[in-house]
Amino acid sequence: MIFDKLFTRFFLLLLVVLPAFLSLANVGNPSPLVVNAADQVEEEELDDDGQVENDEPEDIGQNTVVSQESDDDEEEKPLKASPDADTTILFTTPTNPHELPAGKVVDFLVGFNNKGKKDFQVETMDASFRYPMDFSFYIQNFSLIPYQRSVKPGQQITLGYSFLPSETFASRPFGLTVNLYYKDADGTPFVDAVFNETINVIELDEGLDGETFFLYVFLIACVVLLLVVGQQFLASFSKKKVVSKPVIETGTSNPNDVDYDWLPKATLNEIHKSPKKSPRTSPRQRKLKRATGADE
Repeated sequence: MIFDKLFTRFFLLLLVVLPAFLSLANVGNPSPLVVNAADQVEEEELDDDGQVENDEPEDIGQNTVVSQESDDDEEEKPLKASPDADTTILFTTPTNPHELPAGKVVDFLVGFNNKGKKDFQVETMDASFRYPMDFSFYIQNFSLIPYQRSVKPGQQITLGYSFLPSETFASRPFGLTVNLYYKDADGTPFVDAVFNETINVIELDEGLDGETFFLYVFLIACVVLLLVVGQQFLASFSKKKVVSKPVIETGTSNPNDVDYDWLPKATLNEIHKSPKKSPRTSPRQRKLKRATGADE
């Protein structure tokens, strides 16, 4: 036990004293890392003034920057239209280019006139919808149609193009850009923005659709139902019970209205002679009287 305690105390004392002894031993001696760095500096060649020689020229970085800037300018330089060529555009369907129908084919013609002294090679033409506030932002690209038409000086050609606006773009404004790509005889490329304006994609109302038709049918049915209900209400309100009375024949009250032409003349004379009418007798009594007269 005593030996273990002595060993522990000695070990702790060694841990405290040893770092202090090492730090005192290294006083005045530079660090190995500092020595290595100094050795490397001494190995380099010095000029007459005691400065480190550098084989690279001082203006290499500047030349590199200038060359990169010139390359960027050449790459970002936009293509323009040739001053020796004129282009025109004519919309045929529809005739108003600022209102294009959604879901319908749009047709237009582009005229190219070579007024220079060199031949031109008309290559392709495309169209696209752009964001109306920023024409550099593409929304929909249409087909790129190749033509490969050669136009000599003083000649003119007409090119046709068609595209179909999507129905999802209805009732929204867009920027429409139509670009014509061509080259001259020297191979210099040109781009002419034949059309570059803001248009509206509209939705056409064509006839009655199914929903509108059934809506009209429903309204007509409601009106007819209201008329029938109103008629029944008025009929029940103004209806009166009519009591039917038996029809009684009163006979002919005016003797002058009786036709006696079919009677014999003797009977007519007797009727005219008698000023008073005989009392009416029932048919049964008449039969009995006749029967009595026959027996006599």
